[in-house]
Amino acid sequence: MQLIGEITSKRPLLVLAVEEEARYLETSLPVLLTGMGKVNAATALAATLARGPLPSEVVNLGTAGALRPGLTGTHLIGTVIQHDLDSDVLRTLTGETFGAPLTVGSPDGHTLATGDSFINDETARARLAAHAPLVDMEGYALATAAHRAGIPLRIVKHVSDDAGEGAARTWRETVAECARALADWAVHNIPAYR
Repeated sequence: MQLIGEITSKRPLLVLAVEEEARYLETSLPVLLTGMGKVNAATALAATLARGPLPSEVVNLGTAGALRPGLTGTHLIGTVIQHDLDSDVLRTLTGETFGAPLTVGSPDGHTLATGDSFINDETARARLAAHAPLVDMEGYALATAAHRAGIPLRIVKHVSDDAGEGAARTWRETVAECARALADWAVHNIPAYR
């Protein structure tokens, strides 16, 4: 976890998993690098918010795998789900729902499936595509932390790979292009960016 800059109540906090995704951000806004995965994302954001002060909003910028053919570019997320939590079994055991879908930012946005596995095989891709068009490793965790703190959240993802065979190689090859696209989105969509 690394926090760059100072959080104030009048400005958003930009949250990204890794430095590679943040390399083209040129802003005075605070930037939190959480590390990859749900645990790193949740604990980094929760600890940062607990220390205060709270930002005006959290904006998660990052890469995502496309679970459906032809999906490219930058996307606002409307709903996040966990693809690696067996909510049905937990509900049967306890009578309670854990890990229900969360609504974030854009009501017309895509659904994002979050889990701790980097999806890079056709079987997993096909299974997840029935539930969401995009997959990442941090979105749901960040949404949970922001919701619990009462902070508005926007999630913005740029497609880096097709979540199939070779996705890891593709991510390494495209992450710089994705970082440029995310920085460009921030310039045009976050008024306090400069």
